[in-house]
Amino acid sequence: MQYKWVVLSNTTVGTLMASLDTNIVLIALPTIAHQLPDTSVFVLLWILIGYALLTSVVLLNFGRLGDMFGRVRLYVLGFAIFTAGSALCGFSQTGPELVVFRMVQATGAGFLFANAAAIITDAFAPNERGRALGINQVSIVAGAVTGLVLGGILTSLLGWRSIFFVNVPIGAIATWRAYTGLRELHRPQKEHRIDWLGNISFAAGLTAILLSVTLYALGQLATASFVGLLMGGVGSLVLFLWIEQRVTHPMFDLSLLRIRLFSASIGAIFLNALARGAFSFVMVFFLQGPPHYLSPLTAGLYLVPVSASLAVIGPISGALSDRYGSRPFAVLGLLVSAAGFVWLTQIGPATTFFDLVGPFVLVGLGMGLFASPNRAAMMSSVPPDRRGVAAGIGTTLINSGVTLSLGFAILVMANALPLGSLTAIFLGTASGNPGAVAVGRFIDATHLVFELSAILLLIALVPAAMRGPEERTLARGSSELPVDGA
Repeated sequence: MQYKWVVLSNTTVGTLMASLDTNIVLIALPTIAHQLPDTSVFVLLWILIGYALLTSVVLLNFGRLGDMFGRVRLYVLGFAIFTAGSALCGFSQTGPELVVFRMVQATGAGFLFANAAAIITDAFAPNERGRALGINQVSIVAGAVTGLVLGGILTSLLGWRSIFFVNVPIGAIATWRAYTGLRELHRPQKEHRIDWLGNISFAAGLTAILLSVTLYALGQLATASFVGLLMGGVGSLVLFLWIEQRVTHPMFDLSLLRIRLFSASIGAIFLNALARGAFSFVMVFFLQGPPHYLSPLTAGLYLVPVSASLAVIGPISGALSDRYGSRPFAVLGLLVSAAGFVWLTQIGPATTFFDLVGPFVLVGLGMGLFASPNRAAMMSSVPPDRRGVAAGIGTTLINSGVTLSLGFAILVMANALPLGSLTAIFLGTASGNPGAVAVGRFIDATHLVFELSAILLLIALVPAAMRGPEERTLARGSSELPVDGA
């Protein structure tokens, strides 16, 4: 087998597993709440949010570390940490323990996410990167959706601990194959340094924003404290950008934003993630809570059309973008996803599986059309020695967008529902009697989340359409820094 296919197969397994574990826990949350001691609603939400948050925080640094010490070396380390973290999660005895062990798992996932795209870009020629990154990118998005299906099956048949233990044998084999089969094609740049001030300000900003949103939504934070903590988080992120303009080796390399294709691609990536990040979260509670009260297995199967349509179109759009450029596919993908979210604003108490197939297929097709070409254009636009940082920036913005999307979806639901009803929905204790929860208000909140998603996707059309020409960058694979967007 050609080396490039060895790279693609291993990195696709790695990113699939890391992405799958973002959502595999989501559909099992009500079961975990019932069976795991000391699991409050706040702990339950942070089992989910903590993983996404830590992955977002470490990605930029781990991309930098890959550039400094070897992308393959840290990718293999990430696989080992992720596998060990999965085993620890399966053995958790309390809710807070599971939150901590999910952080270990997220650390490994950070190494996988940050270095996979750079390793692929090193191994493939410029005219093949779109297809290769397309397959890998589809594994990220498909993993997030497929995790719901697999999580439902495993939770129903083998219990919630199995959603973590299933990673252990696969991870052990994949770690060994990565260690023995992958090799460094990039010369490490050891003169780079870690940006500690940037790391601290970025982590503090995201954490403060998410803590303020979740605590306020659960009635554990007064309005004044909520506003203060939220503004503190925003201020910390502003400080982060100020720091990045002044340090010698910034965590977020703002000089890359001079590349028009790169800046447009990451802008569209962030808005797309912010729009779609809460999709699975909202749909799981719509299907398992009022008004449907489906089992985890049935709820997961309802979401198959999303992952199926995404898996079919993703590699195709990536291959076509190698030939025709990323812009038409990125724009079309955002439009198709937006149409799917608009359609979802019509769902209600009587909605059936067949009513959901149409909008689910549109959402999945849109994700697949957008993700692969946009990622390939982003990675091809930067010099080879900056690909680790570029991959880290791109995936950080994806995970940050998804994490913030989850937080604000919780906030929307909290404003629409009484705290008792919201808690009952999240813990899976809502009665089958429609009078037990404000069903109409819950559905209205669901509609509002999807309306905001559609609006964000339409806003993302601006950077997607204005990315400028890319043919020369994609064709030559140059190490030059194209500041004119070429």
